[in-house]
Amino acid sequence: MPAIVLIGAQWGDEGKGKATDLLGKDVDYVVKFNGGNNAGHTVVIGGEKYALHLLPSGILTPGVTPVIGNGVVVDLEVLFHELEALAARGVDVSKLRISANAHIIPSYNRTLDKVTERFLGKRRLGTTGRGIGPTYADKMNRVGIRMQDLFDSSILHQKVEAALEVKNHLLVKIYNRRAIEAEEVVADLLSYRDRVHPMVVDTGYELSCALDEGKTVLFEAGQATMLDVDHGTYPYVTSSSATAAGACTGSGIGPTRVDRVAAVFKAYTTRVGEGPFPTELNDQFGERLRANGFEFGTTTGRPRRCGWADTVIGRYATRINGVTDYVLTKLDVLTGFDTIPVCVGYDVNGRHFDDMPANQSDFHHAVPVYEELPGWSEDISAAREFEDLPENAQKYVLRLEELIGARISVIGVGPGREEIIQRHSLLHD
Repeated sequence: MPAIVLIGAQWGDEGKGKATDLLGKDVDYVVKFNGGNNAGHTVVIGGEKYALHLLPSGILTPGVTPVIGNGVVVDLEVLFHELEALAARGVDVSKLRISANAHIIPSYNRTLDKVTERFLGKRRLGTTGRGIGPTYADKMNRVGIRMQDLFDSSILHQKVEAALEVKNHLLVKIYNRRAIEAEEVVADLLSYRDRVHPMVVDTGYELSCALDEGKTVLFEAGQATMLDVDHGTYPYVTSSSATAAGACTGSGIGPTRVDRVAAVFKAYTTRVGEGPFPTELNDQFGERLRANGFEFGTTTGRPRRCGWADTVIGRYATRINGVTDYVLTKLDVLTGFDTIPVCVGYDVNGRHFDDMPANQSDFHHAVPVYEELPGWSEDISAAREFEDLPENAQKYVLRLEELIGARISVIGVGPGREEIIQRHSLLHD
């Protein structure tokens, strides 16, 4: 049985939660392998909306074991708030597994994240202020706090003191804030110890055993390709590996275990936060996409920047991730447009690019080259076969498929769980 990696092909918010939910009934494990509670998935089941920030979307599917991998940074307060909210709605959360090697977001990193963004002013990166970046920085600087540290109070206290030794100098001398006491932080972290203890295991070992037993494992990325710390629009990126390769380092399985890579591509493009965005629309069409698609952040509530589909980014995502299948979401949002422009290349000061410019400055100055496709006015939410779509909607899908270089296997035609068209299986050829 396969190991499948599911990633976002744009700047996030493509609808990965719906894709994970679609696959959920056919998989045994769903693993979140990167990021933290700085992004969210919205899943609609039976008319009910579930907004998840830290937990894997698979937690909503009965029988699936949800896993938070070692590549994730965990805010314990958010973790238990989400678990309690789901349990109150009748969701079974008892099977959650958390890697002992996953790093914890301590309170001082949330503080640092917020004050640093304010300090940067116009040079701010547009972070969510949830301590994600500082926690990944601690991880790389080898002063991070891991889940397993909760179970050794002496080690935990030593690590918190070591981390605060430098951070308090920053807070007091640079940001004019009060110093943070190590005892406060330790007491806060230890207050979660007994509740989290049953969930913390060697998840890499458990996942490898599951694959050996023929079980199906889905690896679910947070954020998306263009926010990857190595391959995204740096420095306007997240702090972790959001591409398919990150599934291995973020979960503890070998790269030869991965069978398929599915990418989610919204029928148009959105972005939250700062950074270049070639097809962004600051006009009535952008406002219409935002309103029709309800483009506001699941985690932050921030309005998303909106623009037409960018197939240069699509081709890049296909190449970087080795995409085998695409899930095209929110096709219904484009209903009613007379014509729909699709970006097929860039013009940069008279130079034409069919692929992503290697130079960040070139990408920043890229002007989209559009191909105009005819729109449609028919309601497509009831379509369940590709042939049910209006002819122009079919042509739009087929042209996108041709331009991004991998087959579109699933098409979302509405927000509900059942509002999809499945052209090919995401599990098998």
